[in-house]
Amino acid sequence: MKILVFGASGSGTTTLGKAIAEAWNAEHLDADDYYWEKTDPPFQKKVPLEIRNQALWDDFDRYQKVIVSGSLVSWGEKWTEVFDWAVFLRLENATRMNRLRLREEERLGDKLKWDPMTQEQSDAFLDWANQYDDPAFEGRSLRLHQLWATKLKAQIIELNSHKPIRELVDQLKYHWADSGYL
Repeated sequence: MKILVFGASGSGTTTLGKAIAEAWNAEHLDADDYYWEKTDPPFQKKVPLEIRNQALWDDFDRYQKVIVSGSLVSWGEKWTEVFDWAVFLRLENATRMNRLRLREEERLGDKLKWDPMTQEQSDAFLDWANQYDDPAFEGRSLRLHQLWATKLKAQIIELNSHKPIRELVDQLKYHWADSGYL
């Protein structure tokens, strides 16, 4: 069982990935843990593509039951061929952006209020994330994810993540059982 959960930042890919892994006693791997070096504050320095790819591949290959959360769009063609299922999470932009703002406040705490560099980095991240639905945006976007999804060999199920996580997991259980996957 190899499952990918992907979508816009703030759509709940990590949360759903962890919940699926827990429900099926599978290993959860989050793309951000491979994409970013461990820094304080986090998300400051990217791991080179070759190194992150090998690290994720080593862990991915180690487990028979694995859930990967995050976007692997720019990680290479091999990732389009290795999953049994892909869950494409969608969420209305205003709700998603509210989640991200709250997450930034929680993650950065008071530093977000008094440190200009922290404010600038947070604002830049939120601006980037807010462009996901813009068809003209050249970064990680809905258009890019939709195009990438057409290349996936996995069967894809699209879910709206406005529902509680437990409901999404139950919906997937039902869908996968109905399709003979479980």
